[in-house]
Amino acid sequence: MVYYAGTHMSTTRKIAHNTAIQIGGKAISTLLGLAAIGMMTRYLGTEQFGWYVAAISFLQFIGIIIDFGLIPVTAQMMSEPAFDKKILFQNLLGFRFISAIIFLGIAPLLILLFPYPIEVKMAVAIMTISFLGIAMNQVFTGFYQYTLKMHIQALGEVLGRAVLVGGLWLLIAQRASFLSVMMLVTISTLVYTAYMWFASARFEKSQFRFDWPVYKAIFHKSWPIAISIIFNVIYLKGDIILLSLFRDLSEVGIYGAAYRVIDILTQTAMLLMGLMLPLLTYAWSRSNTALFKKRYQQSFDAMMMFGIPVTVGTAVLAKPIMSFVAGPDFASAAPALAILALAVGAVYFGGVYGHLAVAINKQKSTMWIYISGALLTLVGYLIFIPRFGMLGAAWMSVFSEVYAGVLLTLVVRRHLQSHLSLLTFSKICISAMVMGLLLTILPPWPVLLTVCIGAGVYAALLLITGAISKQTLRDVLARSE
Repeated sequence: MVYYAGTHMSTTRKIAHNTAIQIGGKAISTLLGLAAIGMMTRYLGTEQFGWYVAAISFLQFIGIIIDFGLIPVTAQMMSEPAFDKKILFQNLLGFRFISAIIFLGIAPLLILLFPYPIEVKMAVAIMTISFLGIAMNQVFTGFYQYTLKMHIQALGEVLGRAVLVGGLWLLIAQRASFLSVMMLVTISTLVYTAYMWFASARFEKSQFRFDWPVYKAIFHKSWPIAISIIFNVIYLKGDIILLSLFRDLSEVGIYGAAYRVIDILTQTAMLLMGLMLPLLTYAWSRSNTALFKKRYQQSFDAMMMFGIPVTVGTAVLAKPIMSFVAGPDFASAAPALAILALAVGAVYFGGVYGHLAVAINKQKSTMWIYISGALLTLVGYLIFIPRFGMLGAAWMSVFSEVYAGVLLTLVVRRHLQSHLSLLTFSKICISAMVMGLLLTILPPWPVLLTVCIGAGVYAALLLITGAISKQTLRDVLARSE
């Protein structure tokens, strides 16, 4: 039986409390993730970290292909009345397990065709198991989004990251091999998956079910997203794959370190929209125009409130961030990080309309965007990566995200009856610009202090300008309505 948040709590507070828990968990897991990156880069060095980046990017390439958009699909289908929730959840688990086993099973064989060192090929074989866990996590994450129980996902992620950081400390102390580190990465992911799996038993029995009518419905929902994602993967991971073929793995390691920072920064975008998707779907599927407009505005404002300052702050502080996170050997990644920061803003913006397309069942209408964007970006990669290396890859990544974000906005807004108010957005932009100017004139203080000052100033400006209203704060913080 699925348990839902109490009806006495307003939806705004449910979202806010759930978001607060997730942000708290994400903050801890982000710090642990940054610590893990810092430990790995300093211990492995640019070349061996390049091995790791090449191996994990190869698996992510395959993993994204089999994604099928199951996080938003799970949240969406669980919000609709078509199927019994228990039967649907168990079929989603079975669907994900079968598809992951089939596609991930070929990864250790496919990597043999690439001109990588033997250590990279062995790392792929080891970490394939971890990507099976990541694939299963998608269904659990969608389930917890639907039930507004994302604190479970947040705790599981923190637990997995803690195992990774603690294990790295032990391995570094013992001067362990590169492949031992890869085994630890796999173990930490499986710990995360195991916690999510066992915790779900309190709400629904986590077992595989194979009902063909339900599978057909899942496939019907997911195939447009799957096609889009297959092309999406070309510009999401194609840069690192091609960079590893045209340049040495040390440059791949440097670029990969910058990209790992970007990956962490963009996770919040998916977290926020993942929370809003079931609410958007609920309002749209029941033709509640007023409620849908409210959720749409909330989604846009929340994404911009996080995305714009992250973009500005990362671009301004790129060099101290890379030196702090990865060590002085990776300071040369700063130009790439500053460029990729622009892509972060586009990810947050495009994330709103990408999830809206799912909520209003217009996935098919957006497929051409991902297909054309992938083809254009692939051409750009082939032109600019051989000539400009990681900087060419970074600029093409920015192009791909901006291209997708702009076109998604144009297409999705054609189907909406709601129009956004840009008043809060303008206040966010002003606050972020003032924060950015302050960061440029601050002395070269420790980066954590600088980030805290910037965040504090930005938060204060949001309150001063009224981007966050006192009424919203009262609703979020109140113990009762």
